[in-house]
Amino acid sequence: MHEPDGKGPAPERELGILARRKIEAAAIKPIYEEMRAACGEAKAREILRKAIRRAALATGAEMAKLAPGGASLESFKKILPLWSMDDALKIEILADEPGVLDFNVTRCRYAETYRAMGLADIGDILSCERDGAFCEGFDPDIKLTRTQTIMRGASACDFRYRATARSVAAVADRGGAVDDRALQGTAVDAVDDRD
Repeated sequence: MHEPDGKGPAPERELGILARRKIEAAAIKPIYEEMRAACGEAKAREILRKAIRRAALATGAEMAKLAPGGASLESFKKILPLWSMDDALKIEILADEPGVLDFNVTRCRYAETYRAMGLADIGDILSCERDGAFCEGFDPDIKLTRTQTIMRGASACDFRYRATARSVAAVADRGGAVDDRALQGTAVDAVDDRD
């Protein structure tokens, strides 16, 4: 599928990410229940976590191939609305500068959907834990720090993205402005929601 101008691929618009996650969760639920019965909850969560992480890395890498000008935090910002399609997320942008993207999610229909499906116990694996892995697959120079999620009971999810120093230097080399905050948080600090 291409943009109307024919210059490049367009994101799939037929089915939003929220709808896809709901379909995936419906398929995963009975498989997860069987794994839990066969090998216990801890092992079932570990297997599911590994599979979802692998899928998120692959999705990030595939989307990176479609990023005009290459994958970067700046190109990631352009695809961020895909996750909000169908009113899936209510996002409050706090900072959007070269090398920096900070926002809070104040409503998450992904969490609402998993709870409604009886999957609150694995919603963090099905959705929240994908975020850091997706970034890693999309561009390893994007680092996410998140200390809380709605899925785990907080009132908001706090997303703090930074481009690494190498990525920031590349932006500066291309004549882009760099915010000092871009140089902070260059290590992977994503919240660890594992049990």
